[in-house]
Amino acid sequence: MMTLRRCAIDNLINEQIREKEVRLIGESGEQIGIVSIEEARAKADEAGVDLVLIAPKAQPPVCKIIDYGKFRYEQARKEKEAKKKQKIIEIKEIRLSPNIDQNDIKTKANTARKFIEKGDKVKVALRFRGREMAHMQDSKHVLDDFAELLADIAIVDKAPKVEGRNMVMFLSKKK
Repeated sequence: MMTLRRCAIDNLINEQIREKEVRLIGESGEQIGIVSIEEARAKADEAGVDLVLIAPKAQPPVCKIIDYGKFRYEQARKEKEAKKKQKIIEIKEIRLSPNIDQNDIKTKANTARKFIEKGDKVKVALRFRGREMAHMQDSKHVLDDFAELLADIAIVDKAPKVEGRNMVMFLSKKK
């Protein structure tokens, strides 16, 4: 069963392992001890399975006698399970202008409220065009008012900050 295969997660197997001696772990997980690589390969061949390098940075490196196909399957299953448990948080963007009316701010705030209640983060961008660029700091109150409208369900993650032609603020759900 000594074949040359390479795992997607960079585990060396069988003849790919170039160490002189390794710490060997048996099929059932028992510690066999520190043995030469030839002896480890012989034990794996005798058992009819592969010798897989588990921890290459350890001193000495750790190898395990296991069925390589089964090992790869288990690793893929663990990765898939970990992905299932991840919660993907999207960032939704709301664009405002410096001379926006109060009712328009309320409408945009209601949209942002829906996003935040759904669990997404909200990026509020105050866009400046032309001569508005000269009065950027005077328009900061628009973002402050927006954050105040959502203060009951949201907190300001990142305070208003100028990025090019925009002033940006991030909001997220209160814990």
